[in-house]
This record gives sequence, structure tokens and C-alpha cells, in this order.
Amino acid sequence: MSLDPWTLAAIVGMALATYACRAGGYWLFSKIRPTAFLRSVLSYIPGTLFVSFVLPALVNGGLQPTAGAVVTLGVMLRTRSLAWSMLAGTAAAWAVWSLR
Repeated sequence: MSLDPWTLAAIVGMALATYACRAGGYWLFSKIRPTAFLRSVLSYIPGTLFVSFVLPALVNGGLQPTAGAVVTLGVMLRTRSLAWSMLAGTAAAWAVWSLR
């Protein structure tokens, strides 16, 4: 197996872009002091990003991702445990996949 130089260049370029985004954020917030309002707004970003990843899979994925999401949500509401809910949701999606 050989590695195409263009593929390697793309991987390195994306790694540098990712690093620049993270480092830029740390640099920016070392220079400014965000207000309480801005901190509040920024606290919602992780949840909205998660929804933007999960929702297309639920809309286009069929029974497997839907079963996983429903079980994950149910276990999370019942136990309030992230680890158990992820494990249960993954197991449910795998079970639906194995029944096909």
C-alpha cells in the first residue's frame, strides 16, 4: 500500500487548519474578556453542533439510527449516565443492524 502525496498533503493541510482554528480561539480569548452574555451564548455551541451531526442521520438513516437515538435518550432520562446511555444506544443500533 502506498500513500499518494496529494492525500498526504490534504491530511496535513486539514490538521494544520484544525490546529489554527483551536489555537486562534485560545489566542483570541487570551486577549479579550468575554461578557457573561457571550459566555452564556458560547455555552450552547456544543449542543447545537451535536444536533447538527445527529439530525441528518436520524432523518436519512432509517430504523437503525432511530432505534439507537430513542434508546440513548430513554436511558439518559432514566439514569442520567452518559456512559450507560451511549452503551445502550450503540447496543440498540447494533441489534437492529444484526437483525437485517
